[in-house]
This record gives sequence, C-alpha cells and structure tokens, in this order.
Amino acid sequence: MSSTKRKKRVPKGDFGYFTSEKKHRLAVTALLFAVPLGIFFAAWIILETRMTIWTVGCVVGCLPACRSMVNLIMLLMRKPMDKGLYEEIHSHSGNLVMAYEMYMTFYEKSAYIDAFAICGNEVVGYSSDPQINTEFMAREAQKIVRKNGYKVNIKIMKDLRPYLERLDSMNEHRESLEEGIKFQPDEKYPELTRNELIRHTLLAICL
Repeated sequence: MSSTKRKKRVPKGDFGYFTSEKKHRLAVTALLFAVPLGIFFAAWIILETRMTIWTVGCVVGCLPACRSMVNLIMLLMRKPMDKGLYEEIHSHSGNLVMAYEMYMTFYEKSAYIDAFAICGNEVVGYSSDPQINTEFMAREAQKIVRKNGYKVNIKIMKDLRPYLERLDSMNEHRESLEEGIKFQPDEKYPELTRNELIRHTLLAICL
C-alpha cells in the first residue's frame, strides 16, 4: 500500500469542489473512452477488419463518454473560488449552513455564485461574477426551493462588504430567524436539518 493517502473527492457545495471535480471527471471521461476504444482496436487487430458488430457496439459505448466530456468541458470553463475570498467569507459564517463554489444553471441564464448562507427562511448569496443577473437568479432559485416546500426568501448580493455584514447579522439573530418554523424530516434524508435540505435543493440545480 502506498504511504501517501489518496485525496478524498470534495463534495459539491464545499470549498475546493471545482478543482477536485475536474480531476475526478477527467479520470472518469478518460476511462469511459478507453474501454470502448480498447475493444475497438483489439477487435480490429484480431479480426483484421473494422466492419464488425464490435465497431457498432464501441460507437454506442462512446456515448456515455461524450456526455461525460461535455460535463468536463463545462467544469473546465469554471474558475475555482479564490482561497482568500473563501477564508474571508468563512470567517463570518459562524454557525450558519453554507454552500460554496456553485455554478447555477437555468434554461435562460447561468451564473457563478461563490457562497450561499442559509438560516430559517433567509437564503443570502454572494457572487463575484460580473455578468450575473442577481434578480433573475435569485427569483428562479427561490421558485424551485419553494416548490420543494420551503418558503424561503432568496437574495444574491454582488458587494462583498454588505454580504459579510449580512452574515454577521444572520448569526446574531439565528435563533429568531429559525423560531416558529415547522419542520418534518425528509424520509430520503432523515439525518439532514431543514437548513441542510434547503442547501441540498440549491445544489441540485448547480453544475
């Protein structure tokens, strides 16, 4: 066994996700292409012709690899979150449920969101993406989360200092923000709190 420990895959929503996921999907994509191509060339060498049922099977077998390649390209186009920015936001996150490094996609628009803070019915995000339409992204995300049964209010901010101040305020008033909210655990995820389930829902609409 190697003396060096294998690095764990960073879960979606945690800092370092994009860097970790790029490496993981690159390996998966390479493997998905290697298997059918290996079979194709082996059959060609053995049978001395490409006109076989093996060729058809290999072409079909490349379809999952092509889908994986599309996802990989989309990931490669995304820059990971700046470590200094993460540390600054994390230092203000306190006991809030947080999500980091998200590329949120809808049919009409997509945008990069550095962080979301979740507390009760308040969900506040920050984005360093200069092209983001904050009102559209917040509105569409809010629709989806509400359809899943959580009556949240989502806001996305583009200015860091007010966002950090908002995190401090949410931490200070955390108990009152969560007070009186009825919650029934999800049968699929009984271990998750309400705030964590909202986070889970938001991550489901991210790359």
